[in-house]
Amino acid sequence: MSGTRAGVTYDAVGMTKGAAAPEGFRALTVRARLGGGAYEDAVRVLSGWGMHRGTPGMRVPAGTPAAAPGVRVELRWGPVRAPCEVVWTVAEPDRAGFAYGTLPGHPECGEESFVIRRLPDGAAELTVRAYSRPAAWWLRTAGPLGRCGQRAMAHLYGRALRRACGGG
Repeated sequence: MSGTRAGVTYDAVGMTKGAAAPEGFRALTVRARLGGGAYEDAVRVLSGWGMHRGTPGMRVPAGTPAAAPGVRVELRWGPVRAPCEVVWTVAEPDRAGFAYGTLPGHPECGEESFVIRRLPDGAAELTVRAYSRPAAWWLRTAGPLGRCGQRAMAHLYGRALRRACGGG
């Protein structure tokens, strides 16, 4: 597993590798089964930002390099810009993915990871894990609605990756 510490807006870089959210951060974990034989395709799609591009309303700039420590990306969802930096990656025979941390200007403060693992039955599963807290005033004001929005996005990511791998 490799990682970096750059200009992210939080101190606990790599926190999504752990089981518990650091104090002051809320935790989110969403899993999506991708189907049998999807592992290699899913890893390729994920690392090339295809999951994000396939999520309704999400925009990723053309030419964004594959996910690797230090790669910066400015995701956009409608009018919301969300600058991030990849802070760690994992590439093992049955587990691959990455996490990005928030940069100044992101409406959240924290880290989100996307890890695909090959299950014993040959299927693949995406786990989205986020430890975050609101950074923008409008997101702090949204309270529970903001958390619902983050959970909905994680489910949309799973759906987009499943579609990209032929799983409908």
